[in-house]
Amino acid sequence: MADRLLGSFVWCELMTTDTAAAESFYKKVTGWTSVPFAPDGSYNVFNNAAGAGVGGVMKLPDSAKQMGAPPHWLMYVGTPSVDETAVRVAQLGGRVLKQPADIPNTGRFAVVQDPFGATFGVFQPPPNRPGRSGPPGIGDFSWFELYSPNPEGAWKFYQTLFGWEKTTAMDMGEMGTYQMFGRGGGIPNGGIMKPPPGAPAAWAPYIRVKDAKTVAALTAANGGKIVNGPMEVPGGDWIAQGMDPQGAMFSVHSLKPAAPKAAPTSAKASTSAKVTADKSAGKPAKKAKKKAVKKAAPKKAKAKPVKKSKKKAKPAKKSAKKKKSAKPAKKKAKKAGKRKK
Repeated sequence: MADRLLGSFVWCELMTTDTAAAESFYKKVTGWTSVPFAPDGSYNVFNNAAGAGVGGVMKLPDSAKQMGAPPHWLMYVGTPSVDETAVRVAQLGGRVLKQPADIPNTGRFAVVQDPFGATFGVFQPPPNRPGRSGPPGIGDFSWFELYSPNPEGAWKFYQTLFGWEKTTAMDMGEMGTYQMFGRGGGIPNGGIMKPPPGAPAAWAPYIRVKDAKTVAALTAANGGKIVNGPMEVPGGDWIAQGMDPQGAMFSVHSLKPAAPKAAPTSAKASTSAKVTADKSAGKPAKKAKKKAVKKAAPKKAKAKPVKKSKKKAKPAKKSAKKKKSAKPAKKKAKKAGKRKK
C-alpha cells in the first residue's frame, strides 16, 4: 500500500469565504452534490455522479487569511508517514505551514510549501484503508498542474520527495517547457510549467467534465469567470480555466470528442448495400411472379374445353357415315323408278 500511496493525488479541498454559495456554484457547473462530514457543519464533502467523495469544502481559516491567502483549492498528496514527509520538506528547502495533525477517524495531514512558493497538503490515511484505482471518471480530479517560477528546481524537489518520474515534454516557446510526469508506467497525471505573467506559484487541479465548452458557458452564467479557454490542447482534449464567484481558481478538462461515424464507402459495404437492395427488390418480383402464375392458370383452364370440343367431333364422324350410307339408298330409289317405268 505504501508504494501505491506515496506520491498519489488523494484529495482536493476548497477553502472559501462562502461555503453555501460555493456548493451551489459547483453543483450547477460540475454536477457535484455535497453532503455533511463534520457534525457541526464546518466541513462538507463533494460527491461525483457515482456518489463517491472527490473533495471537501470549508471556510478559509483565519490563519490563512492573515498570511494573505485568497479562496483557493488545496491539493493533497499521499504518504505513508505525514511526519516524516513534513521533516523531509523542510530538509529540501520547503516550509511546513501547518504541523502534522490528526483528523478523527479519517487520517493525519499537514500543509506545506515547496521552495518556490507553491502550497500543497500531505495526507496519511488510516492503515488498510483501500485506495481508489482506475482512470478518473466524470466529476473526478483528472490532472494536476504546477505553476512554478523554477520548473527544474521544483521538479528536483518533488521527484526527491515523492519519486515521480518524467514522461513526455512539450516546447511552449517563450513559456519554456511543459514537463509531464507520473508515478511509473509512462502514464502522466500532471505537468509542470512556468506561470503566466503576474501569476503566483500554485498547484491547479483539473476536474474531469463531459464538455469543457459547456462548463465554460455555465461558469459565466452562474457568476464565475473564465480566464483561459475553452481551448483544445495537443492530443485533442479540451480545457478551460476559471474563477468561481468567491475568487478561487479552478480548471476543467474533457476528453477528445469522439469522431462522427462515416458513411460506408468500402467495396464490401457497397456490395452489402447492393445485396440488401436486391433482396428488397426481390420481394415485389416474387409477388409479381406469383400474380403472373395466377393469371396464367385460367388460360390453361380455358384450353380444356377445346379438348372436349374435339371429343364432340366424333359424332360428326358418325353423321358422315350416315351420309355415306345414304348413297346406296339413292341408288335403290333410282332403280325402283326405272322399274316402274
